[in-house]
Amino acid sequence: MKVFIVGGTGAIGKRLIPQLLTSGHEVVAMTRSPGKSDELRILGAEVAIADALNRDSVMRAVMRAEPEVVVHQLTALTAVTSFKNFDKEFALTNRLRTEGLDNLLQAARATGAKRVVAQSYGNWNYERTGSRVKSEEDPLDPSPPANQVESLEAIRHLESRLTEAEDIEGIALRYGGFYGPGTSLSESGEITEMVRKRRFPIVGSGAGVWSFVHIDDAAGAAVAAIERGTPGIYNVADDQPAPVSEWLPSSLASSARSRRGTFRYGSAASSRATSECRS
Repeated sequence: MKVFIVGGTGAIGKRLIPQLLTSGHEVVAMTRSPGKSDELRILGAEVAIADALNRDSVMRAVMRAEPEVVVHQLTALTAVTSFKNFDKEFALTNRLRTEGLDNLLQAARATGAKRVVAQSYGNWNYERTGSRVKSEEDPLDPSPPANQVESLEAIRHLESRLTEAEDIEGIALRYGGFYGPGTSLSESGEITEMVRKRRFPIVGSGAGVWSFVHIDDAAGAAVAAIERGTPGIYNVADDQPAPVSEWLPSSLASSARSRRGTFRYGSAASSRATSECRS
């Protein structure tokens, strides 16, 4: 199967491309930066140069590749340094989830691709009622904090465009927080740095539950969706959700150990579970 990936040089893209190639798929990875071409070629992908927010360049790149499946794993979160101005920090990612997704859907339709798989998110954005552990059937927050309104609307846009598509198989993967190499919870990741500097915000008593997924398992879920997923929305997380009051101290301990040469995410993710897309 020929797969067109947007976001191939990101944390998940770097793990997804090798898994797809190992499974026998042909991969074309898009980047807007020619300087990242060699990195993608080393991973084994063919390279397409285009800006995800430029409809015409996306159309040309996808039409040239003629993929069967288009995968959207593109975000812009490496520069996030604070959650106080949430929507401001996520502004570019929100555009990628709205304008970028729309451009890819249009190109996928034009080229005859049968399926579009896109990265969504499932954690803070659920309604704060009922069980602390949420399923895909639970509603998203109807009244998010004022500084997260635009970011939640971008997630709603992405998921609705995919699930309401009648002429293409749309799949949204609601990932938990990533941990593992190249993520914000890696040794040099953004959240790890905030935790080390005591700048990570804690809401109330820290009772809010977070779900996590190892970056390799996240990539594995994308492979499952690409190969055999049916249209819909799927939560992708390991089997040990934990409140901030548990995982944050564990993360601090792991951060301290990393300085002595060993880094491993703490008890909230000590047992990895392979996440799969239902088929």
